[in-house]
Order: sequence, then structure tokens, then C-alpha cells
Amino acid sequence: MEKREIKLPPVIEGLEGMDTESIRRGIGTNLVYSLAKDRFSATDRDIYESLALTTRDRLIERWIKTQQTYYDKDVKRVYYLSMEFLVGRTLGNSLINLDMMNQTSDAVKQIGYNLEELREIEFDAGLGNGGLGRLAACFLDSMATLAYPAYGYGIRYEFGIFKQKIRDGYQVEYPDNWLRYGNPWELGRPEYLFPINFYGNVEYVPDTENTAVKKWVNCQKVYAMAYDTPIPGYKNNTVNTMRLWAAKADREFDFLHFNEGDYNQAVANKANSENITKVLYPNDNTMQGKELRLKQEYLLVAASLQDIIRRYKKYHDSFSQFHEKTAIQLNDTHPSLAIPELMRLLVDEERLDWNSAWDITVKTFGYTNHTVLPEALEKWPVDLIKRVLPRHLEIIYTINMKFMELVKEKYKDDAKRMAAMSIVEEGEYKNIRMANLSIVGSHSVNGVAALHTEIIKNGCFKYFYELWPEKFNNKTNGITQRRWLKLCNPKLAELITSRIGDNWVTNLFELKKLEEHINDSTFRESFTSIKKQNKIDFAGYIEEHTGIKVNPDSIFDCQVKRIHEYKRQLLALLYAITAYHRIKDDPSREFVPRTMIFSGKAAPGYHMAKLIIKLATSIGDVVNNDPDVNGRLSVVFVENYSVSIAERLIPAADLSEQISTAGFEASGTGNMKFALNGALTIGTLDGANVEIKEEVGDDNIFIFGLTADEVESTKYSGYNAREYYHKNGELRRAVDAISNGYFCPSMPDLFKPITDALLNHGDPYMLLADYESYINMQEKVSTVFTDSEKWTSMSIYNVARMGKFSTDRTIREYAEEIWKIDPVTVKID
Repeated sequence: MEKREIKLPPVIEGLEGMDTESIRRGIGTNLVYSLAKDRFSATDRDIYESLALTTRDRLIERWIKTQQTYYDKDVKRVYYLSMEFLVGRTLGNSLINLDMMNQTSDAVKQIGYNLEELREIEFDAGLGNGGLGRLAACFLDSMATLAYPAYGYGIRYEFGIFKQKIRDGYQVEYPDNWLRYGNPWELGRPEYLFPINFYGNVEYVPDTENTAVKKWVNCQKVYAMAYDTPIPGYKNNTVNTMRLWAAKADREFDFLHFNEGDYNQAVANKANSENITKVLYPNDNTMQGKELRLKQEYLLVAASLQDIIRRYKKYHDSFSQFHEKTAIQLNDTHPSLAIPELMRLLVDEERLDWNSAWDITVKTFGYTNHTVLPEALEKWPVDLIKRVLPRHLEIIYTINMKFMELVKEKYKDDAKRMAAMSIVEEGEYKNIRMANLSIVGSHSVNGVAALHTEIIKNGCFKYFYELWPEKFNNKTNGITQRRWLKLCNPKLAELITSRIGDNWVTNLFELKKLEEHINDSTFRESFTSIKKQNKIDFAGYIEEHTGIKVNPDSIFDCQVKRIHEYKRQLLALLYAITAYHRIKDDPSREFVPRTMIFSGKAAPGYHMAKLIIKLATSIGDVVNNDPDVNGRLSVVFVENYSVSIAERLIPAADLSEQISTAGFEASGTGNMKFALNGALTIGTLDGANVEIKEEVGDDNIFIFGLTADEVESTKYSGYNAREYYHKNGELRRAVDAISNGYFCPSMPDLFKPITDALLNHGDPYMLLADYESYINMQEKVSTVFTDSEKWTSMSIYNVARMGKFSTDRTIREYAEEIWKIDPVTVKID
């Protein structure tokens, strides 16, 4: 059908009003005309959805105008490709960025509701597993706030990160059906439905009389459908887009099978196709799981690139400017298939020659590395890619062949170097190294903390750095202060604003002005009072959800993050056992009360991590019920950690545990969130802890343990964990208590795998080496906590020195140094 000019009347008045009355009327209008309910039939969820739609209404005009401005000015856009977007709840963040939180609170109060109660109705959009996904969500917020023309591309998982329940102390996983009641924030875009091919074979197909081109044929096809969510900037007119893809079948229903009575087969095609986006991170311990994960990654990049090229072609007839108008950032290696996919589209579909296509591809992509753990550097079996994506394997082989020629020319016959740098890992079973592919196919490779970047330059990617030093750079991670202070800790945000103004909301370096108020008794009193109330509130949450009553005057000692051996939740548990033994040995001794709060999810197939959760809950069962302890020590595991729980917990924390083995954590962002809310850090010199220490100074952080260099040298010289075990009586006693079943007498061998890893399998994360230093530093923490004046000063100073750790700073560096994009002002008439 021919494209026609559409003539519309003006938009309905009243949908943009930000005052209390307009919001109240908007809720009523949406309740009746969007949900077909009235005051007699409406449920609490209906009121929440009406409020969500009313808030979204205030985004729509800005959203449309933002996109049209980008087209009108033909701006360079950045596309952020990520398998994870751990968005959390949207309502509160939208109200903050629209600057209508207070008006909305008043409006819902007038209709008989409390805004916080309505916010609790919203499901967390748990489309991520941890820091990677939460960082991506913070990035989108900062891109919009800084008015950069940006899009986030991800997957609309029907079931997000699993819902965690603790049953008899064990983690049990349940589906996270976050879309059960629909999602009022998204808009389905069936007009953006792109074909995605799998399997098949590659053939030469005649192109002209004298040439032939390669074609990927005989494929199985599914479709990817777009679902858009508006991402508003803070108090500006920019509303960017997060576009998530859902798999759809090419045929919904097979009538032939149905008529033959085979009802299951009639819908099998639909079910098999839509399984691709069914679950976040399917268990890939099986070949079927690996194949599904590969399909997820390809669907993301194939749909996104078709959409990006569609948008580019609206105003451009050739690809000569593609890299000048398009920047694509790969959030780790999960979207790295975008490199061969763009080559396939440019060479096979758009008929560019290889060299021109490769030049465009490299200039378009940037790659962010998030890990140095060898087991986490993604690899795919060649046989699997050959079967599922045969044309892409050919393209990867060609990329690698040309790259190996370059390496050989520069370094002659350095076989060791060539083997390490090759995209194809040789051996009995060949693999494709996705990190190597990402480095070769991108013009920028960045780490996410200064230490991490040095490690990738001098460690795992040393040879690449020697070849292309200009590609490598650091972009230290950050967090958005809009969610992680203004939204989650409103009383502290109000206190800060009352003293230094509200410019900190968009320029976190403004917090440095708080140093002028460190000795102000009125400010200090308010600061400590807010922390105390946050602790009382979270103590109530703990009691409601676990039945454990904790002392809000105790140190709230928090380690909340994904459960993994390198993050060393086990080291904190060894301290808990040691503290418990000290109390038991002398119940009358003075002991600074402490509540140790753990939370986080273990991957369903990660047995050791799940066993550590069971150990934590078992220690809690013993400690929390021992009359000798008498409430001086509590060990609590809060189930189903999420963005929303973090928003409650972080403002209540006194101590932030960032105790990973030095050299293993790329950055960490939890450390930043805790410090921004006044918690002090106990940690190793790992990830961004190094830079936090530089900002707050040695006297305002508790650093212990081996450095990254010392970890390597200790391993190199022959680390013997048993030496530490034998020479430290308290350590030996704590490990033995785990080993001999003290915390689980009904199954005394239950925790043997944990102690075997420490004593018989080399203690790979060097807990025993760091134990004594950690225990001593915890004693220092207790001593400082008893000096409330000193603790308060340190806490305020941490808040004041967090300016560097905003994603606004991070995104500005990406934009200026990697993407080369400019802010775009969106004007509303």
C-alpha cells in the first residue's frame, strides 16, 4: 500500500498535565477507558495499572518527539546490545525522572491509596542475572538523562531470572512469571517483525551472468517481534527506547495435523519457535541447552541489525556513512555474533565487497569485556555453529584466516602467539572464542575498572594489546544516582539537597560539597537518624519475611550479590563461625552486635554455590537460636534478591562486603551503591574497590588481603592452603566445624565438598590465605563502629566522594571517546 500523509487532530488535552489534579483525572480516565473498570469493580492492581498508564501517557509525546528529532537531524545513534537488562520496577524511576513523584503521591492519596503500596504491586522486570544487566539498565537511564540518541536492544524473556525460595535452607527455583498480568509499560510493535533463520546450508547462487554469491538456504525460520519500553531522561524531554525481542512462530497453527487429531503437533511449531525467548539463560549443561542459548544470542543480534539497517536506510542510499551514523556497543561477548551477522548482511545481502564491509564493521562495533575468568570467556563448539548458523561459521573462518595472516606477517612464525590469538581454538573439539572475535571485529575494547583493564591488557589479552594498543581503554563502571539515591533513599536525598541543592542529581561530583558539613552537628544528627530509621524499616522486612528478629542497633554487615566462589561469601561465613566461637568460648565477653545479611541467587546448575547458600542458612539456624549468643550475632539469608529488595536493603547497610579474590572481579557496582548510601566498605583491592579507595582515602575504607599481583605470585610460588589451615587455630576450628557436620548434624557430610575445595583441591580463590587479614580487619570494623562520631564522619565522607561513580560520567566517556556521538536537545512546543 502506498505511503500516505496522515492527518490527525491535536492530541487530547490533559494527557500531559503534571499537576495533582491532572494525574488524578488521568488515573480515573485510564481505569474506565483503558481497563473498562469503575470504582466498584476495580482491584488494587487495576489502580496500579491505571497509574502506570497515566505515567506512560506523560512520556508518549516526548517519546515520539525524541525519535522524530533524531530522524530530522539525521544524528549518529548508539545501539547498546545486551542479553540482560535488569530493569527492576519502572513506576518509581519514571516518576523521579518526570519530576512528578510528590504530585503523584498526593493524587493517589486523594483516591484512597498509598503510592508505596501501589509500587509494591509492580513485578520486577528481572531480565538479568546480576551486575551486567543492572549496569545496562543504569546506562540507559544515563544515556537519556544526558540526551544521547541511544537505543537498548535485548530479549523479552517470558520468564526472567528465576524466583528463589529457601526451603529447608536450600535454594529452590520457581519460574519468574513477570508477564502474568501483562506489562503496562511496553508497547508491542507487530510492524517490526523480522525473519530469523537457523540451520540450512550455504550454496553459490548466480548473481549476474559472470558472478555467483553465497546464499544461506533451506533454513528454518522464526520471527522476532519488537516490544518497546520508554526510557525517560531526568527532567528533560528526551525519552529513548529499550526494544526487546520476542520469538514468534512463522506458523501459529498447523490445520492438517489438527484435523488428523494430532493436537500437540498442530501447535508444536509455535511452541518450539517461542521457546527461544522463553527463559533467561537456559541451563546450558546439555547440548540442547547450549543450542537454545546460541539461538537466543543470534536472534538478538539478527533482529537488532535488521532494525538498525532499516532505520539507516530511511535516509541513506549507500553504506558509505553507516559507521558515521551508527555505533554498536557489545555488552560482553553474548552479542558478538553481531560481527559475522553484519558481515553477512553487507556482503551477501547488500553486495559490498569483503574489505569495504570489514572496514565498516570494525568502525561500527565496540566491545566491553566484563570478566577475566577463563571459564566465563564464552566459547561455542564449531560443530554446533556449523549446524545452527552455517554461513556464520564460514564468515568467522574467513575473518580468522585474514587475521592470522596479519599476525603471521607481523610476528613471523610465533606459534604460541598465533594459537592464543586465533578465533578458532584447535584441539580434539574445536571452539570459536567469542572474546577473540569481539576484539578482532571492534575498533574499541574496554575494561570496566582501572585494575580490570590493566589485567586484560597484560594478562588474558596481552597479545592483542601488543598488536593493537590503541584499541584498549578503560571505562570504569558506575550507577545512576536517580535510582540508587534519590529513589531508594528519599530522606537522605532530601537532606543532601537541603544543604547543597539538587544539582547532584545530574552531576554527582556536587556531593563533594558535603565535606563542608561533616562537622555540622545538625547535619550529622539528621544523617544518623535517617540511617537508623532505614535499619529499623529493613529489620521489619527481615522479620516479616524470615521470622528472624534482628537488632537495628547492631552493625548491618551486608554481602548481597550473585553467589559465586570467587565472590567469597564463604569467607564471610568463616568470619561468622569465628565470631560465634568467640562468643561461645566466653559468653560474658564484650562483643559489638552484628547482623550478617546475605542475599543472592546461585545459578541452578552451580552445585557449590547452592551448597554455600545451605551453609549460610544452617549457620543462621544454629547462631540465631543459641541463648549464649543472645542476639549479639545474627546470620540472615534474604531470599529472592532483586532490584526492589536492593532498594530497601542498601540504604540500611552499615558495612558493605566486597571481598572477592583480588584480580577476579571486573568492577562491581554494588560497592558503589552501598558507599553512595553511607555504608563503609570492607574489601580487597579488586575491581572498582581500588578506585573507591583512591577517592575516599585509606582512612575511610577497610582494605585487607592479598593484592592481585600477590595472588599471582603466591600461586606461582606454590600456594599451600593447608599451611594456613594448620598454623591458625581459629581458622582450623571454623573449617572443622563445617567439615564435621556441626551446622547440620542430621547430615554430617553435607558440607564436605566445601572443605574439600579448601583443603584438598587447592583453595583456588585463596580464602585461607586472606582469612587472618580479614578477621583482623573485621575487628577494626567493630572497634570503629563503637566510636559513633568517627563512623558517622567516615560514612558522610564516603557519600561525598562518590562523584566519580555515576554512570553519567561513564556514559559521557563512552560517548566522547568510543561512540563519537553528541547530545541532542529535544524541544516540545
